[in-house]
Amino acid sequence: VQLVESGGGLVQAGGSLRLSCAASGSTSSIRAMGWYRRTPGKQRELVATITTGGGSTNYGDSVKGRFTISRDNAKNTIHLQMNSLKPEDTAVYYCNAVLWTVVAGTAASWGQGTQVTVSS
Repeated sequence: VQLVESGGGLVQAGGSLRLSCAASGSTSSIRAMGWYRRTPGKQRELVATITTGGGSTNYGDSVKGRFTISRDNAKNTIHLQMNSLKPEDTAVYYCNAVLWTVVAGTAASWGQGTQVTVSS
């Protein structure tokens, strides 16, 4: 599965951005998709995930109430609507897909990342 992110950029604090991630390849193996972020010197942090089946969502504590993840299963795409952005949201955001097949079991696929910069 290949993942391509889009929508990153520079925004002022309090503003909004929308990230998208399009999956291609063996998309029938995708069980969940989500976003993680990383800043220099810090560990990778969960932002939000969503299952492809029931659409269950999970958010990192630092983004709850501000970010919303959604999916378009027909287009194999997820979106992350980010509102009320803060300078501490500045990071590289990575799209992730959790895959499962009978042969290989569970695996993960990652996008190349998109930079989000929030200025104060």
